[in-house]
Amino acid sequence: MAGASRILQTTFLPTFSKNPSLHPTRTPSHGCYLPPTAKRAALFDRIRCSVAAAGEDTAMAGVSWGCDVDSMDNAAALQAWLSESGLPPQKMGIQKVEVGERGLVALKNVRKGEKLLFVPPSLFITADSNWSCREAGEVLKQYNVPDWPLLATYLISEAGLMNSSRWSNYIAALPRQPYSLLYWTRPELDRYLEASQIRQRAIERINDVTGTYIDLRDRIFSKHPDLFPAEVFNMESYRWSFGILFSRLVRLPSMDGRVALVPWADMLNHSCEVDSFLDYDRSSQGVVFTTDRAYQPGEQVFISYGKKSNGELLLSYGFVPREGTNPSDSVELSLSLSKSDKCYREKVAALKKQGLSSMQCFPLQITGWPLELMAYAYLAVSPPSMISQFDEMAAAASNKTAAKKDIRYGEIEEDALQFILDACETSISKYSKFLQTSGSVDLDVTNPKLLNRKVFLKQLAVDLCSSERRMLFRAQYILRRRLRDMRSGELKALRLFDGLRKLFK
Repeated sequence: MAGASRILQTTFLPTFSKNPSLHPTRTPSHGCYLPPTAKRAALFDRIRCSVAAAGEDTAMAGVSWGCDVDSMDNAAALQAWLSESGLPPQKMGIQKVEVGERGLVALKNVRKGEKLLFVPPSLFITADSNWSCREAGEVLKQYNVPDWPLLATYLISEAGLMNSSRWSNYIAALPRQPYSLLYWTRPELDRYLEASQIRQRAIERINDVTGTYIDLRDRIFSKHPDLFPAEVFNMESYRWSFGILFSRLVRLPSMDGRVALVPWADMLNHSCEVDSFLDYDRSSQGVVFTTDRAYQPGEQVFISYGKKSNGELLLSYGFVPREGTNPSDSVELSLSLSKSDKCYREKVAALKKQGLSSMQCFPLQITGWPLELMAYAYLAVSPPSMISQFDEMAAAASNKTAAKKDIRYGEIEEDALQFILDACETSISKYSKFLQTSGSVDLDVTNPKLLNRKVFLKQLAVDLCSSERRMLFRAQYILRRRLRDMRSGELKALRLFDGLRKLFK
């Protein structure tokens, strides 16, 4: 699964104006959006056929353009078009690979520290790219549509033009159904990811995409059906385009954080063992990355998609690294205040001042947990006598401040650690229940086409839940040891005090 995103965009509901500044009237069709009549009919026929052919094991029908995720049919045409369009000679080529199905493989010896790619800006797709259907682009810009929905609509518009679009070779090489939790149904999310907090984030992301499409449809597309026909601009096509953006859009630090789709570069797959990332190189005027290891001919070349947990990688890219191989892996631990707490209202008010709620999630890593989690635990167990310190605890539980404050309250530290331990063990029980009922499916999930869909999704869920439970087990072990040591120390102190008291009797 190719992708090169360095960002995780979780909310993108458009804030465009209901009425564009120029108050455009309904634009008459000039034939720019859609292909000639015969081609348009063929396109719509394929769309109808793809919907009709969706079987019980296929959650989403898919779009009519693009290719299978492991297809090499359009690779040669893509490479030829890129070369003709300004891509310099490459030391890598697209091939089928073991990790990611398609990827860039070294054709020559590649040195450590060598710069590769050099994709020129003329091959970037950005919010400023020229539309093949100029009228459609003008309408969206008049409504001040934000970059993400604008790029999603741009992709669909260009895809609908088929060979009439400049990007036809690129779009033909994109996966018809990107690996993304956007393609999981709600019952599948509920069944397979019930124990993981990624389930809720996936639901929120799906709702964001759905809400974005509905807003665009109601505010713009319905007023310009000749430019945005429902046969092409529909929920399925937006699920596809946002799936492409989540898995392939890259943020370029040296271009002031500008986001872009970068053809060819987005064929690079992720490895947890490398730190190389994409960026714009001003000297060569192209997108490059610098290798942090050497590659021999025939080896797949990797970059890093960023320091993301296994859950985040599944959410955007649809894969889970092998357990224990991702140093950035974490699991979200949910903590919440007790409504029976005598100071529940005061604690909620303190949290609200910091933009927090009575229920918060904090990341646990194999190496430990953040200071914010401990601060939240202090607040959760603090007695009414500490009410004057609620604001301090809530502020420390927020990550808004650059300087993190390691606050300590010795008198309630044991209660706070026990509070975290209880939350860990509650979460562990949920993971264990799922893993016990699901069992470990020993299958090669790098070739999902060969697998039943449900088995494939189940294996991904098993891999994710196993890695997340592993970190919870580690936290449980550390917490139990600390509590044992604290209680053992207290017991020794009590025995010493009792012995001294008897001595002086």
